[in-house]
Amino acid sequence: MISYLVLHILIVAAIVIGSEFFDTHDDAEVDRILKRVNKPPLKSIKSPDGDIIDCIHMKDHPIYDNPLFKNYTIQMRPSSYPKELNMKSSANEKQSTVTQLWTINGKCPKNSIPIRRTKRRDILRTRSIKKYGRKNPNIIHHPKLFNSTSNSIHEYAQIQVKGKFHGAQAVINVWKPYVQMTKEFSLAQMWVMAGPFSEVNSIEAGWQVYHDRYGDDNPRYFIFWTADGYKSGCYNLDCSGFVPINQKFALGAAVSNVSTYNGHQYHIPTTIWKDPHSGNWWLKFTDHEFVGYWPSILFNHLKDGATQIQWGGEIINFKDSSRHTTTDMGSGHFADEGYQKASYFKNLEAIDEHDIKIKPKEGYSYMTQEGCYNIRSAYNNLWGIHFFYGGPGRNQKCI
Repeated sequence: MISYLVLHILIVAAIVIGSEFFDTHDDAEVDRILKRVNKPPLKSIKSPDGDIIDCIHMKDHPIYDNPLFKNYTIQMRPSSYPKELNMKSSANEKQSTVTQLWTINGKCPKNSIPIRRTKRRDILRTRSIKKYGRKNPNIIHHPKLFNSTSNSIHEYAQIQVKGKFHGAQAVINVWKPYVQMTKEFSLAQMWVMAGPFSEVNSIEAGWQVYHDRYGDDNPRYFIFWTADGYKSGCYNLDCSGFVPINQKFALGAAVSNVSTYNGHQYHIPTTIWKDPHSGNWWLKFTDHEFVGYWPSILFNHLKDGATQIQWGGEIINFKDSSRHTTTDMGSGHFADEGYQKASYFKNLEAIDEHDIKIKPKEGYSYMTQEGCYNIRSAYNNLWGIHFFYGGPGRNQKCI
């Protein structure tokens, strides 16, 4: 009788769980997404971290999935570069610049681009198909949207500057932060933005650790964009918008080296700028890899240039057991600890309306909760405008 009762309970539980699962994840919809994002490859490369990188012919480029770009001619190179943009790097800088793990095992053929294959479990981890590829709003720009009863809070340590810009750049230090829950993330990035919050245009690039998105805790290169205040838009190539053109660089792929405490420091030089002829917003990771661009037609406000630049760290705090998360930002150490201990951004520069690099003026620091994550900025001749930032999350001053 007891055995029968236990069996009956297990069956009922399975039915309930199965019902909830299929309510959230319709198999046909998952298949539709997989078919859309995974194109027939010319070649596939297995990365040491388990990723599959598919080499997709340019004629099957994902931008053609977007009705706006059916007869679109892809721009293969930027028409020009911002004046004084440093296209050279020292030997030490090159040794400290991170690469991608998958390139150890091969490269894509000519006239193809590498795309990280999306697997069924990648979609199922999102818990909701409707939310696949989306990002919650960057709430710091609109304090009235803050809701103390919310299940999650985005927290920041940033430098922000306002004005009229055609781009920005920085060298972003790379770490592998601890992230407490799989649905939380920790990232370091640049934001290039324009427009009021309710319909903000934002293009974003950097690195992040996000288990629910990638299935592991490796830091990964990523991008994000929205044209309507985060109502739509997506990560990487989860929707048609960004146009990758680089044969050697896959968005969402894991970085090969990360910084260590009191040890070697690795970083990603990152530049976003507006092409003066096409109006497209180009992305360059490292000192020589033109990754691709966001077409100007995607945006209304950014068509005229950016009005705000942000550099810094972000985490999401799900307040498990009503306590602050222990998720690290940056290295997990406060800014005051400095080099080889705290994470940093260095050589911060904006690109003005004349496409000339300038030092950001009248910038200011923003910290959601200084006791959890903080930031300290400075200037010197070698690193230019720079800052250390980060923290461990929950501690005696952060509960």
